Formats: sequence, structure tokens, C-alpha cells
Amino acid sequence: MIHLTEKNKYTKEVDDYLDEILAIEKKDEVLKNHKQQLSVVQIHKMVKDRGFDISYSSIAVYVRKNNEISRKIRNAKFINKKFLEDFDKSKYSPELNKKFEYLETLKFVDNKENIILIGTPGCGKTHYATALVIKACIVGKNVLFTSVPNLVIELQEAMSKNQITNYKKKFEKYDLVILDELGYVSFDKIGCEILFNLLSSRNDKGSIILTTNLNFERWEEVFKDPMLTGAIVDRLAHRAHIMDMSREKSYRMEDTIEWAKNI
Repeated sequence: MIHLTEKNKYTKEVDDYLDEILAIEKKDEVLKNHKQQLSVVQIHKMVKDRGFDISYSSIAVYVRKNNEISRKIRNAKFINKKFLEDFDKSKYSPELNKKFEYLETLKFVDNKENIILIGTPGCGKTHYATALVIKACIVGKNVLFTSVPNLVIELQEAMSKNQITNYKKKFEKYDLVILDELGYVSFDKIGCEILFNLLSSRNDKGSIILTTNLNFERWEEVFKDPMLTGAIVDRLAHRAHIMDMSREKSYRMEDTIEWAKNI
């Protein structure tokens, strides 16, 4: 995950072992929290006892960087942590898989490109978006996860407290933002306008991943005003990777079918 270079003494075996100790990317939160309580001295001793010749200072750097990754993941406010290795790409077309391959290089973040993931509920949009953003956290990007309805609520609260300018400045500083679940809730005129202003101020400053169950033609159902809808689509679709991930059966439906077989 984070690679040390110390006179060719550092190998993938050391990398895997340190990841095992720190468990930064592990999904077992109890294990992760327990192992992160280990001191650098303890971790260094464990590595030395394993037979790896790595200096204390290198371990300290490794631990510090991994703690920074953990902090970024916590601050991103993910509802659930998802990982690319758990995402089954075989269920998608070769065209989408080619897109996945490019997106996972994270070049789209450096290029400030957006991603719009369209699809039926349960098709894997949020899983893929979250996993991609966690990968961005691991390489040091500042990220945020929020649903579109919650974002509008936060914007309205910030406006009522005369803090909207500070909110916009903070929002603009993220390298990558997930806006999840556009389409399940519609907004009033004020909510639509402040969301539009936020997206406009962020335009070309950082990447956005948007997940939605609605094609562009139906976005007016959410934003009501056709001119405002067109302007929002124009902002988000600019330099965007637009991908339809729809599937006949949702992941939850497939899971339910498998579960029912074992009853």
C-alpha cells in the first residue's frame, strides 16, 4: 500500500506484513482499531522478529502515513466502506470494464474530470464510487462522501447561519467528492439554487462522482425548473465520464435469491 525504499531491503512481503499489522484497508473494524493501538516500537519489534531488516525510522514513517490515510477515510464520512477488490466487474460489459480500468488509475482526479454513474437501484453505483474514492484516500487525496439530499440540507443550514461562504470554500478544497443518490428526493426552489451555486463554484476546481437512478431527461423531476436543470446538467456533465451501470437484477436481489436457496 505505502512503499518504503531502504537499500532494496523492502519487499512486497514486508509491505503485506505491515498492512496486516496496521490493517488500514481491512474491513474488520474491531481488528483495525485494536492493531492501530500498537506503538511504533512494538511494530518495529514485530517486523524485526519476523526477520525483516527495516529501520525504526522507516517504520515510523510508514505508520505515520498510514495513520494519515485512516484520518482521511474517517473525515470522508463514508456510510459504508467498500473496496475495489470486492467489486465484481464480470457482471458489466467490456466497454464499462475498459472505463473502470482508466478510472482506477485516478488520472481523472488529477485532470479534474467528473464521473456520472447512472443505473437502476442496486446495480453497484455506490459500491464502485465509494471504492474508487477510498483508493484516492490511500494515495493521499482529500475526499468527501455525501448524499445529494443531505448536501442540500447542510447547505440550507449553512445559509441560515450565514456560513454559506465558508461552506463553499471548504467544499472547493476537496480533490474528489461523491454526491450519492440523486433522484430519490426532489428539492424546492431555494434548495436547487444553492446546490447549483455550490456546483458552479466548484466547477474545474476538483472532481465529482455523482450516482443517480435517473437519466438526464428525468432530472427535471428533481430540480423542477427546466432552465436550472439544464444548467446543472451542463456543469456536471462537462468533461465527465458518463456510465450506465444498469443491470437486470440488483446485487440485493441476487443476494436474496442465494439466501433463499439455503433456507
